Amino acid sequence: MRLATFKGGVHPPERKELSKDIPIQKAPLPEKVIVFMQQHAGAPAKPVVEVGQRVKTGQIIGEPGGFISAYVHSPVTGTVVEVKKISNVIFSAAVEAVTIQREGEDEWELLPHGDFEKFSNEELIENIKKAGIVGLGGAMFPTHVKLTPPKDKKIDTLIINGAECEPYLTIDHRMMLEKYEEILLGIKIVKKISGVKNVYIGIEENKKDAIDLLKEKWKGQVIVVPLKTKYPQGAEKQLIYAITRREVPRGGLPMDVGVVVQNVSTMFAIKEAIIDGKPLIERGLTVTGEAINKPGNWWVRIGTPISWIIDNLGQGFKDGIENVKVLMGGPMMGIPINKIDTPIVKGNNGITSLIPEEQKGTFCIRCSYCVNVCPMGLQPYLLDLLGKKKRYDEAAQIGLLDCIECGSCTYICPAKVEHVKTIKLAKKVYRALRGGRK
Repeated sequence: MRLATFKGGVHPPERKELSKDIPIQKAPLPEKVIVFMQQHAGAPAKPVVEVGQRVKTGQIIGEPGGFISAYVHSPVTGTVVEVKKISNVIFSAAVEAVTIQREGEDEWELLPHGDFEKFSNEELIENIKKAGIVGLGGAMFPTHVKLTPPKDKKIDTLIINGAECEPYLTIDHRMMLEKYEEILLGIKIVKKISGVKNVYIGIEENKKDAIDLLKEKWKGQVIVVPLKTKYPQGAEKQLIYAITRREVPRGGLPMDVGVVVQNVSTMFAIKEAIIDGKPLIERGLTVTGEAINKPGNWWVRIGTPISWIIDNLGQGFKDGIENVKVLMGGPMMGIPINKIDTPIVKGNNGITSLIPEEQKGTFCIRCSYCVNVCPMGLQPYLLDLLGKKKRYDEAAQIGLLDCIECGSCTYICPAKVEHVKTIKLAKKVYRALRGGRK
């Protein structure tokens, strides 16, 4: 059978064997959580609690700061001990955060919930919004916004992203094996809201057990599409093309071609909110890497410090390893963590601890490897050059903002040029010069 795929991409070592066969375990409750008011795309939430206030698990502690924003909830029951701005590595800026000292077990504050068929579509969308659900594959785009496209955008296809192409990470794989009934309920809820007729799930061929299981359990309800194992197969535009052969236009969105894409973990969170009344206060997380003592998959409360996760879940770093490289995410798109007490956020699907390798970059040799593997059909070497020369308008004209920052170019480069690092900075400066406009 021919596997669905896209043009370009790379084949980095997968290293999923470290954790793929380990079932998801429930982590103990942390003593303290630090909850960012911005852990979603768009405007930061506004804190609605103050120091000394007692909060329950699931209680709103931050309200949306705009249309594209999200509610934030307390992940534990306890007392607010601090509200202040701290550095948020995800957005490269200082944002407000609420620190809560846990006191005992959970006392829940739940949302309205029950049989989803008894809710109107408007009520379902409102409850998803009130639950603070965002894309859990990493993009963290508010889910309620995705589910309310403009009236002129006709959506006919829902694609569930089960590719998990990032090396090392295995939480979505485990979710599909262990939580397939709950994920299917989430799909049914989204299907009711959007009115779509076509529902697909894309899964890379290296997860054959998940492919076989879902073909059996979801038969007649969701079309399971085996994908070629290739990075970045799970990127939104590449996934849409692989499954439907529809091409999202330059600068466009999936809705422009009649598609909505949702991650498997997002579907689980929707089920938890609508049927069980639980807002998004915890998520599945892979703790992995050669530098960690105990790789595994865990349910972890949002706001838990990474240092606590490494010590208590990963059982610390292996002896004799110095200068461990810790990433929020996987090795291709993960964000390096300098302060190990940084808390996890909603879109954080893994903590990867690697043994650093000495890599010294030289100069571009014009080999065109980066052009051949770019899944967006860009010229990364030229974007890198224009970015370094601060010629941002020229870079924008040849696709600067279309770069999905997947890191394929940096991975394949024989000269070890860090294209993505330059491109990220160029994007930031270009948008700042244009007053935040694309």
